[in-house]
Amino acid sequence: MSRAHDLGGRPAGDIPEKADTMIFHAPWHATALALNLACSAVGAWNIDASRFARERLKDYPKLSYYEKWMAGLATLLVERGLLTEAELAGNTTPARLHPKALRAADVPVAMRKVLPYLRATGPAPRFHVGDRVRTVPAPKSGHCRLPAYAAGKVGEVRQCHGNHVLPNANARFQGENPEPLYTITFTAAALWGEAAEAPDDQISLDLWQLYLEPL
Repeated sequence: MSRAHDLGGRPAGDIPEKADTMIFHAPWHATALALNLACSAVGAWNIDASRFARERLKDYPKLSYYEKWMAGLATLLVERGLLTEAELAGNTTPARLHPKALRAADVPVAMRKVLPYLRATGPAPRFHVGDRVRTVPAPKSGHCRLPAYAAGKVGEVRQCHGNHVLPNANARFQGENPEPLYTITFTAAALWGEAAEAPDDQISLDLWQLYLEPL
């Protein structure tokens, strides 16, 4: 069974259009984004942990985009000890605003801040440009940046980007464990077989060494 969050490459319905002047579909969507920005500034989790919190929601398929954001945020706030279940339910007096919470005046700078995940340490690259590799099977649990539609497929190393923070470990607060990150190119036929409308089209994915094995 596909991971709940992994819908890439699967048939989808129409994408609703929105007016050019529309930023959010509902007022509370802006509040959801603001809360996530303010709370993430506290530094109690990283981007991989926030993705993992949303991916493991039991009712993931039933939730809208920003409902997933809010449910994932609630999970992180409780798991990281910033709020209790009772406080979330409104049964107790909420704690004071955290001193590191992002303030409105600081949002523009925070939104433009770049946090590189490139690291100077880590193992030597196992693969090189031009090597053909096979991706590993899709994991059944845990956080992974390998799309299910590309699992167990053959591609070619197009570029090596050096060692980057490994999402699988970072999402569980097990350390950064930097590994070589590669751009792997696949043909549409390699990914979707006879269902590919243009078999020779190429799709490039950035994948960590953990996700690859030699042919």
